[in-house]
Amino acid sequence: MPKSTRNTGKPWTQKDVAYLKELAAGNTPTGIIGLKLGRTKGAIQSKASAEGISLQPANRSPYN
Repeated sequence: MPKSTRNTGKPWTQKDVAYLKELAAGNTPTGIIGLKLGRTKGAIQSKASAEGISLQPANRSPYN
């Protein structure tokens, strides 16, 4: 069972989505984004997918 966070069950605001995009563009790990937005890791992944936001690290080598 995921940990409860302060925004669990609340709708996403445009400000939340903009901050998610900003953090994802900065290659912030999903867990850290979740802490900053007060949402679960799964919620971050789900919303990013729905909004077409890539959470893949752009500047890391896939061979490490």
